[in-house]
Amino acid sequence: MKIGITCYPTYGGSGVIATELGKALAMRGHQVHFISYALPFRLTGFVENVFFHEVEMSSYPLFEFPLYTLSLASKMVEVTEFENLDLLHVHYAIPHASSAYLAKNILKGKRNIKVITTLHGTDITLVGLEPSFLPLVKFSIEESDGVTAVSRFLKEKTLTNYNIEKNIEVIPNFIDTDIFKPTEACSFRKHIAPDGEKVIVHTSNFRQVKRVTDTIKVLELVNKEIPTKLILVGDGPDRYECERMARQLNLSDHVRFLGKQEGLVEILNSADIFLIPSQSESFGLAALEAMACGKPVISSSVGGLPELVKHNETGYIAEIGDVERMAKYIVDLLSNEKKYEIFSKNSRDRALNKFDKSKVIPLYEEYYEHILNA
Repeated sequence: MKIGITCYPTYGGSGVIATELGKALAMRGHQVHFISYALPFRLTGFVENVFFHEVEMSSYPLFEFPLYTLSLASKMVEVTEFENLDLLHVHYAIPHASSAYLAKNILKGKRNIKVITTLHGTDITLVGLEPSFLPLVKFSIEESDGVTAVSRFLKEKTLTNYNIEKNIEVIPNFIDTDIFKPTEACSFRKHIAPDGEKVIVHTSNFRQVKRVTDTIKVLELVNKEIPTKLILVGDGPDRYECERMARQLNLSDHVRFLGKQEGLVEILNSADIFLIPSQSESFGLAALEAMACGKPVISSSVGGLPELVKHNETGYIAEIGDVERMAKYIVDLLSNEKKYEIFSKNSRDRALNKFDKSKVIPLYEEYYEHILNA
């Protein structure tokens, strides 16, 4: 197949999944064309059968704001015509699904291009619910030839919030377990915890919805029982508040802010527990990466997290904001070596058996064939 993929090229779960999907499809013999305003950050190095088409933005004094949606649609038309694409797979509804709809209709009579939209989370649960966007998101979803969601939770939210009757296929996020895998403790662990302290890690974009400040509250409680360090990976609006809270609670020596990092495997393997106390999480790709490295996950009971984290098997689930219970669960695992080893193995096994790319990529291929033959 010849597949066009559009995603945001920046850090974020939707861009990661879209890029890794394209690379995996190319390795399986498909021709993949990425269409975006910049090279996706995970698209590094040469990959056979992968091509990138940059959306060029023109400036004209009359247009106060860039017309990205229209420029993207125009580029989709161009690539579809000259590369003979079979389908366009757009990730994140806004504005990609709208651009694909325009491209499909421009090409009508010349080429019957199929459009598949994958919903990832905040495009449905947050941004798309704004009054100015809601009708457009609903229309774009209903006009797509196929729609997928990364969790059952997100599927139900979409059907309910937008009053949509269209069938939505659930295809979960995936991971390369040959990359994200347990490794021996490295020098980084010794640097972070030189006195043998336990280590908790959290990765996110530090937005309010991630409740990163809760990780520091949890650390304060855990530290009363077990000497522990907290690694915070990522950056965003709430970073300053987290730094302020760490100072206020006299925890500055126990919290490490690493900012945005690419060497996640080494960082995850230097930790004991992954903590994700989010207020909203449609899937939880960061938690899956930790599980693949054999790390038990302590999470909030929101969105798609309960579909990923098996309570009392691969980790524990607590109510949003219940830092006391999260801390209790962490202490329970860190003070019971045998239980920790069981949870660690269960986490790795679940990532391997349910979410490895070898299990999920064929689901996308089957769905592509279904839509193309419909």
